[in-house]
Amino acid sequence: MKGAGGTSTIWKIRLQLMKPVTWIPLIWGVLCGAAASGNFHWTLPEVGASVACMLMSGPLLAGYTQTINDFYDREIDAINEPYRPIPSGAIPLNQVKAQILILLVAGLGVAYGLDRWAGHTTPVLFLLALGGSFVSFIYSAPPLKLKQNGWLGNYALGASYIALPWWAGQALFGQLTWPTALLTLAYSLAGLGIAVVNDFKSVEGDRALGLQSLPVVFGIARASWISATMIDVFQLAMVAVLIAIGQHFAAVLLVLLIVPQITFQDIWLLSDPVAFDVKYQASAQPFLVLGMLVTALAIGHSSLVA
Repeated sequence: MKGAGGTSTIWKIRLQLMKPVTWIPLIWGVLCGAAASGNFHWTLPEVGASVACMLMSGPLLAGYTQTINDFYDREIDAINEPYRPIPSGAIPLNQVKAQILILLVAGLGVAYGLDRWAGHTTPVLFLLALGGSFVSFIYSAPPLKLKQNGWLGNYALGASYIALPWWAGQALFGQLTWPTALLTLAYSLAGLGIAVVNDFKSVEGDRALGLQSLPVVFGIARASWISATMIDVFQLAMVAVLIAIGQHFAAVLLVLLIVPQITFQDIWLLSDPVAFDVKYQASAQPFLVLGMLVTALAIGHSSLVA
């Protein structure tokens, strides 16, 4: 991660490749999905199943995603962030490939086990894990390399971090319905705005290697406004949905959680996103993920889960 210290310990290097800080939204997404199912109970078996689902979504499959992304981005990282494990030579490429395979197989194995635990006739969680892993591969790997397109790549990233773990948590404890699936895909457009923030630090390398990230296409100033607009507009759209389904108290709470995000956008994101990207994410994202949970709990108490 940006500003991380170096290490020669191989397991610390492997952990750096997996980027534990990126697991948090996926773990939280599983929690939101469980809340939205309206059917989660604080019993030992269900808590254990939820922890296993978080392990699948976060350390295993998010770890796989981050490792494979660094593998295919090693040329860009050599320009932008040469201190990272792969471009710095801290870990051989054959060990990176082995880590990718182990994390993928372990994640799919946990997904299959959760389907068996839940008694699914259709292996919903395994299919979600397989689909998400495929999206992660084509996001990073040529010839498709979705991240070459700022809009498509960032939406794929946003949906993977918001919609997919939510679907997994909801399918594990209840039934994933079309209304909530579409709602979370719309919510993922706010995640697109968050994904743009990660592109500011890579502008130099992206431009050199022809990647059309939004900061490269629109410039840093315009891209910061696009990021802020996407984050705010689609959360406000969720406020409208909550009002429409009669969850007025949740709608008010969500508005109150959006206000500090806008404040931090003005302080950090819109002033200098390259210098303050980490500070912005650390200050604003907790309010975004709390808003997700508020939305999920409201959905769990509405007819959308029926």
